[in-house]
Amino acid sequence: MVIAVILAAVAAIWLAVLMFLRRVWFYRDPAREPERNEAGMIVAPADGRVVYIRKIEDGGLFAEKLGEKIPLTEITGCDTNNTQGWAIGIYMSPLDVHFNYCPYPSSVESIYRKHAKVNFPMLDVWEYIRVVWLRKMVDMFARKYHLENERNTIFLAGGGLKMAVVLIADKFVAKIKCFVEEGQPLNYSQKLGFICRGSQVDLILFSNNVEFEVGVNQQVYGGKTVIARIDSGAPVLAGPAPLENQGPEAKSAG
Repeated sequence: MVIAVILAAVAAIWLAVLMFLRRVWFYRDPAREPERNEAGMIVAPADGRVVYIRKIEDGGLFAEKLGEKIPLTEITGCDTNNTQGWAIGIYMSPLDVHFNYCPYPSSVESIYRKHAKVNFPMLDVWEYIRVVWLRKMVDMFARKYHLENERNTIFLAGGGLKMAVVLIADKFVAKIKCFVEEGQPLNYSQKLGFICRGSQVDLILFSNNVEFEVGVNQQVYGGKTVIARIDSGAPVLAGPAPLENQGPEAKSAG
């Protein structure tokens, strides 16, 4: 009888913790601002661990594991007029904040939504344990989910820099929410969107003149961690970012 009571108590505590993580902790919305204020800095668009940093050449990114070049359009989900630059991917585990943030002062040029009939899982069970709980990254570049899952791509331009923030859904993601619209001016750390459950955000920088300050498997924090610097020819410093009406209740992308 005592053992049954103990097991029931443990199960009740586990369920309570799980519900707290899924209903409260997952939707937390901490205030974010860049960790420092310097010209040309680029901040992380999402919380999570860096899964890849790749050079874009002739409209593609080379995947050593596959032995072939992956067209940039397979990552953005739409055509781009730029063929050179850099890309960095950040995997957001269920333990990370799932809001996405503006990496650089800019304006929204366009927004594209790519739907998918089926979203593939990003990780298998062992990889999930390794990445989420053991905090050790695996090679996730150019996997099936990376190229075929649903995504929302936000093209930004400002301060001499063009970029794209790609919000990629996982198999269990219920919805990708977008909080911005075309023509909207944005500042550092202003919220771009929200992705439910585990997911990935790729940042495409259409410039060769980028110096990264982070590496693969490093933990970064959206709207806060400086991940790179760029010499755009125009000093861009951080200013106050709007905080209101940008939470999970904001409108979804169409």
